[in-house]
Formats: sequence, structure tokens, C-alpha cells
Amino acid sequence: MLYIIVMILFRVWVWLYKRPVVYGNKKNLRTKGGVIFIANHRKLSDPVMLAITIPRCVHFMAKKELFESKLGNAVFRSLLVFPVNRKTADMKSMKQALALLEKGKAFGIFPEGRRAVADEMDDFEKGTALIAARTEAPIVPIYISPTTYTGSHRLRMIVGEKIYAKDVKAKAGNRRIVDALTERMQSDMEELKERMEEIVALKKAKA
Repeated sequence: MLYIIVMILFRVWVWLYKRPVVYGNKKNLRTKGGVIFIANHRKLSDPVMLAITIPRCVHFMAKKELFESKLGNAVFRSLLVFPVNRKTADMKSMKQALALLEKGKAFGIFPEGRRAVADEMDDFEKGTALIAARTEAPIVPIYISPTTYTGSHRLRMIVGEKIYAKDVKAKAGNRRIVDALTERMQSDMEELKERMEEIVALKKAKA
């Protein structure tokens, strides 16, 4: 499978050059069954960074324009990536994500919807919460340090606690579940961001 070959090659390069270090609840990266991995989004290489760190085959969405050529379509689908129309409510891609999770697959998504232009995270879109609410698949938040993309700095990630839609629903009720789940994801990711900034600052102080 092309995915396996590419991941092996990238994993070797990343481990040699970026020397990844993962903080937080690392065991959540090994979550079995249907699971949603969410992360902040700064660079095109973010999906690769996640895929080489998570010890599972992870399916991702990508803008449909990347699939317009026969070559692009073949390559990205071989890498477990499927298209999404970011300009509309794409129900086809939504159904594909739901089907993957119901089959017990791992799904990676960036709730900001697009790459952020600064170190601050954009507001989360509601699609991720809708998928989680419908499948009740656990959400694993991961924050990638922006310093990862600064020169030869190490790849640093921090993994948070699992978020369960059913727990959020118990407090917010059915009507507010999507909004409440989106707020919870954003809050947890902001907390991970603060923890990562403290770690980076401490590393700099000791250097």
C-alpha cells in the first residue's frame, strides 16, 4: 500500500531531522476503534506530521481541487485522503467520514477548516462536532507547536484527554450538542496551546 511506503519514508526523515517529542497523554494516540484526531493547522505538512506520529492508518479530508487531475486523484486516495468541497456543506464527504468511523477507522481533521496565518488558532467550524455527535467516536486533541516549522527545531506535539460527545450532551442537551462540543474542543485545544508554550519557554530558558 502506498500509504505504508510513504509513511515509512517520511517517518525515517522526520525522526532523523525533526526528532519528534510528544508530551501529554501519549497513550491516546493508540486509541482503538473509531476515533477522531483533531489538531491545529499551520502548514501543508501537518497531516504528514500527525500520520507519522500516530501509530494507526489515519484518513484525512483535503480540498477537492487536489483531486481534479487523474494523478492527484489516484495519489491522494492511495494515501487515504478523500475530497471535500470547502465552499459548501459537503454531505458526501460528511457521509464518508461517518462511514469510516462506523467501520472503526481513525479519522484526522483540522477543525479550523483552513490553515491559520498566525500562531493563534482560528475559531473552530462545526463540522467536526457534528461528525462526533453522530458517531459518538472519541475526539483526541493534539496541538502541534509552531516552533516545529522554525529552522531545525524539533517536532513537538502535546496530546490531550479524550472528549466524548455523550458527556458533553449530558450537560448541554441535544439542542446545543454541536455548539457545546465545538466550544469544548476549542477550549481543550487552547489549554494544550498554553501548556506547549510553557514547555517551549522552559526549554529556551534552559538552553
